[in-house]
Amino acid sequence: MKLFIVTLLCVCGFVTASDDDRLPNKCEVCKFLTVELQDALQKSSRSKEVLELGEVLGTGRRRRKIKYNTSETRLTEAVDDICERILQYSVHAERPGSLRYAKGASQTMTTLKNLVHKGVKVELGLPFELWDEPSVEVSDMKKQCERMLEQFEDVVEDWYFHHQDQRLENFLCETHVLKTSEQECLSEMWKGDVGKKRGTEEAESDSAEEEEEANDGKEEEGKTHEEL
Repeated sequence: MKLFIVTLLCVCGFVTASDDDRLPNKCEVCKFLTVELQDALQKSSRSKEVLELGEVLGTGRRRRKIKYNTSETRLTEAVDDICERILQYSVHAERPGSLRYAKGASQTMTTLKNLVHKGVKVELGLPFELWDEPSVEVSDMKKQCERMLEQFEDVVEDWYFHHQDQRLENFLCETHVLKTSEQECLSEMWKGDVGKKRGTEEAESDSAEEEEEANDGKEEEGKTHEEL
């Protein structure tokens, strides 16, 4: 049994390795840059802190007070490690398009780890302790994120100070970064694991059929007793 599983995994591993040669495109980079930036800003949106800007230096001038929520400081702090956060993503090779990038372990990797813990030998071409390190795809996305953020820094600032009534993804990606023909990934939404959902539905269907068969059996048994 273990030999069969290892052989199967070797085939799956070959397919996965081919898929891993695919690097993130501009749409995917912009999409996840905006996801992380909006998330970082959302976490600091309820702060009631007030910043005092300017030095008195014996001039008698009062320091200018600015709400942290609308300050440049808040944006700077949010942007500071945005691309670093991309390294928290994993490649979920079983999902299509931009949905292949998500935080948390992929189904494939979780399955492989479970097999290792059960004593099955799995060869991925790198030590087990490095399995959770960022993949080539994710590392490339981080680098592209840094270049994109530097190139469109003024656009992000313009959105922050003047256009927060629009989603950052729309303002940055659709309006400034991507051509119309490059925007396909922006409409891709995660709807849960279809495979698991189907599996659950099939299990429920099988259970219902078994229950129906059991009830039919009881009815037949009841009729037999009446006839006797």
